[in-house]
Amino acid sequence: MPDDQLSLFDLTPPAPSRADGSAESEADWPAEIKDLGARIPPGVRFGTSSWSFPGWAGLVYRRPRTQAELAREGLREYARYPLFGTVGIDRSYYAPLTAEDLRRYASQLPPGFPCCAKVPAMYASPVLPGTGHDSAAVLNPDFLSPEGFLADVVEPALLHFARHVGPFVLEIPPVPPDARLEPHAFADKLGHFLDALPRSLPMSVELRDRRLLTPEYGAVLRQCGAAHVLNYWSAMPFPGEQAGLVDVAAAPFMVVRLLLRPGTRYEARRDAFRPFNRVVEQDDRLRRDVTRLITDAAGRQQPVYVLVNNKAEGSAPLTIRAIAEQVVAALEL
Repeated sequence: MPDDQLSLFDLTPPAPSRADGSAESEADWPAEIKDLGARIPPGVRFGTSSWSFPGWAGLVYRRPRTQAELAREGLREYARYPLFGTVGIDRSYYAPLTAEDLRRYASQLPPGFPCCAKVPAMYASPVLPGTGHDSAAVLNPDFLSPEGFLADVVEPALLHFARHVGPFVLEIPPVPPDARLEPHAFADKLGHFLDALPRSLPMSVELRDRRLLTPEYGAVLRQCGAAHVLNYWSAMPFPGEQAGLVDVAAAPFMVVRLLLRPGTRYEARRDAFRPFNRVVEQDDRLRRDVTRLITDAAGRQQPVYVLVNNKAEGSAPLTIRAIAEQVVAALEL
């Protein structure tokens, strides 16, 4: 693939527009939300992990809508919300997005609105998806296959979605002990994968197993121009601790994903926090950690993508608002 095609992936555009300029997009937001959105530093993009949550009616969406309606057409209104400058496309983990999917999403987005799509599990998981839980793990022959990733994911994105591509998120899931790679072997395999990709392709790597967070792993990211995802996840150190183990400043951009409080379980948080319209369990340490990471990145003019899941505190839009307020106050904007 010619590397010049990938120059379409512009991670440092002018100040992002958080609305599409229509009267409808501005009419109903409280003045304090519009003012806060205008004061977020241009290189800082907040967004959520997916967007199809009916409980966000009144927070992000103006009227009640079903999950199916939001999944298909909600991205247009999502992108108008003054605090949002990106979105995580999580469904791409389960299968590559089709050309129809990509065109539909692109038609709903304003110019300069990048998305962070997950790399499909068929290339991100060491074991075949669906194995290793209630059945024996089957090693995945396509794990970290650059050829498959380029053909099934990158080339369609270039054709149908290039103006909206942000960092790809290569989420390495936890696997059963008998299928685990040793940290050295993982870093080596990851290096071969990243090295085979065009250098200008924006890549980030998310770990769910702290054993893999080694100096060798960090060196691979530096050599290949990829970013480590600073995640808030059950089995990982806090994002601020991870930033002390990996040279996040060396990457061309920073990615932060706030997912699940360390030591908690996804299903329990989901059931307790539904319908995701209020903060149920505020985490002041998390907010301080992420505010510092963002302000440090802004100080060195490093683009930063902050993706928040409802399971972090109860409502991703409200967590984003709280962190954005802290960032603006810290930078005295």
